[in-house]
Amino acid sequence: MFTVYAAVTLVTAIANSYAAYLDFSGNEQVIAVMEIKRVPLTWAFPLGALKAAGAVGLLIGFAVPAIGTAAAIGLVLFFVGALIAHLRVRYYRLANWAAFFALAAAALAVNLAR
Repeated sequence: MFTVYAAVTLVTAIANSYAAYLDFSGNEQVIAVMEIKRVPLTWAFPLGALKAAGAVGLLIGFAVPAIGTAAAIGLVLFFVGALIAHLRVRYYRLANWAAFFALAAAALAVNLAR
């Protein structure tokens, strides 16, 4: 079970770290999607910080399981908010969202099963 926990946690942390990097660097595609969803561009850094905090929290969870579980819950809630932002403007390209949400949900599941 630990192998599954470690793999899911690491993949989720890496994916969210990369997404945070894209937010921090002002990636063109990230900016374009933010404009479509009518999310202020000034939110790019705070949203990236939330993803980065989730990734770091998942990694800390190897030593302090409660922090890993809290980070996974935070990421699930973050991506629920992202879904609301998508649906609010009728933006139905949800493949990326679904992948990130599935990773966050899987991280939460393996944290709870641990």
